[in-house]
Amino acid sequence: MFKKLLFLVGVVGVAAVVAKKVKASNDERALWHEATTAPDLR
Repeated sequence: MFKKLLFLVGVVGVAAVVAKKVKASNDERALWHEATTAPDLR
């Protein structure tokens, strides 16, 4: 029982780290896109 719980906590922890890295990557890509596109001067 304890091994299953420990395994589950490990999987959730890894999933959280991966989700955080993906979000950071998406945020940085959006920032670069905003910084390198021409401003809309309408």
